[in-house]
Amino acid sequence: MQTPFPPFEPHGPEEELDGGRGPRLREIPFRMIIPNLITVLAICAGMTGIRLAFENNIQMAVAMVLIAAFLDGIDGRVARLLKAQSKFGAQMDSLADIINFGVAPALVLYVFILDQARSFGWIAAIVFAVAAGLRLARFNVISENPVRTAWQSYYFVGVPAPAGALLVLLPVYLGIMGMPIDRVTGFAAAAYTIFIGFLLISRVPVYSGKGISGGVRRDLVLPFILVAVVYVSLLMSFTWETLTLTALTYLATLPFGARAWTRKYGKASRARETHEAGAKGRAGTGDRDKA
Repeated sequence: MQTPFPPFEPHGPEEELDGGRGPRLREIPFRMIIPNLITVLAICAGMTGIRLAFENNIQMAVAMVLIAAFLDGIDGRVARLLKAQSKFGAQMDSLADIINFGVAPALVLYVFILDQARSFGWIAAIVFAVAAGLRLARFNVISENPVRTAWQSYYFVGVPAPAGALLVLLPVYLGIMGMPIDRVTGFAAAAYTIFIGFLLISRVPVYSGKGISGGVRRDLVLPFILVAVVYVSLLMSFTWETLTLTALTYLATLPFGARAWTRKYGKASRARETHEAGAKGRAGTGDRDKA
């Protein structure tokens, strides 16, 4: 029986010949699909956030963006746990991120406050969405590069897109708590949005937390659990105050992360760049001599 979705490349590596009846598509284990389903749910959450924003249900719109961020945070871990990593899943995740952390926060912010700044507010929303796309593209290129420096295992280059979405919504948190929404705050929010966009595409080293992913000391397990419980309780009871404090704390820690990188890796990185520049210069001189 002819399949309604014939393969793009007959007799490709994903198929097997089924006797004389033609090609048969190879089955994919269900565990390989689970991470992609989580990614699709994240896209649904981001798109629903956009709809809720246009319906003036801002609180639920922000909640959908945060849910999308949570799902984005776990899909990769679920894939590694199930040993279900794939190039398709990586591309799917990257395309979902531009919606969830670029387009959705920008539109939620525009509907809530940036529209007060008129064209300047719309330009700010565009700048942030484009910056998120550029940030994700650079992350993909760095991830695929087989030659990586030691510090890239512990630091991001620029603020990551999920954190950028959390930060850029700060004017929304403040507005829900009572900050006046007028032309002045609209222009201030637009300037802040552009600032966060530049943080995304900057080369500021941002600590990723991967250095503590190996485990937690035994004597710190119970305090760690207690802190997590307290934070979640505050998030549930004082949502907007907790999100505001989280965003401000994250921004305040950026200079300390960059300073720690400079102390530990700055000299080695500059020496490496100088060596590469010298090697290129010598290669260029050799080429001119040959010419």
